[in-house]
Amino acid sequence: MRSEKTVAPIKPIDPMDPIDPMDLRLGARLAELRAQHGWSLGELAERSGVSRSTLSRAERAEISPTASLLNRLCGVYGRTMSQLLSEVEAEPALLVRAAEQPVWEDRASGFVRRSVSPPHTGLRGELVEGRLRAGADLAYDRPPVPGLEQHIWVLEGALDVTAQDTEHRLDAGDCLRLRVWGPTRFRCPGPDAVRYVLAVVLP
Repeated sequence: MRSEKTVAPIKPIDPMDPIDPMDLRLGARLAELRAQHGWSLGELAERSGVSRSTLSRAERAEISPTASLLNRLCGVYGRTMSQLLSEVEAEPALLVRAAEQPVWEDRASGFVRRSVSPPHTGLRGELVEGRLRAGADLAYDRPPVPGLEQHIWVLEGALDVTAQDTEHRLDAGDCLRLRVWGPTRFRCPGPDAVRYVLAVVLP
């Protein structure tokens, strides 16, 4: 019998806390995507490496999914994370006011992402502001889209980025440009948090 896998610690939602509307919309969208592909939870678990129980709880908004979990599902569904998150938001306007930029937090890893310029019909690029607390370590085992172009520009603090088995130390003002084909890792060495801009361009 195949053993089920998990991707990262997932923080259960406290039943005493109100459910985040974003988690509800995200769970419903994940369930919709699986139905569109005609996959059972077991089939999706095989394809993604995420356990059936975790997938089920995420679709029912019983857990708040991590960035690692969403990255695996994006890979299966052929989407970037920003595309997936944009699908549970209203259609973005050409002008995106600061107060209207969707913010999503992976509480387990200490990662906060602001979709500064969300995906838009006819555009290939997007801008994301990322924040990692000191000591935070965020790993992706695969790109959501092979060959995805990324430009990582550090605004404050320091960031260690590992890609193609090479680690790069980025300090404030530095920019790393790459195409992503395999695993990547983002780590904030501290002592302060890091804030950076991620420009993503579809191949």
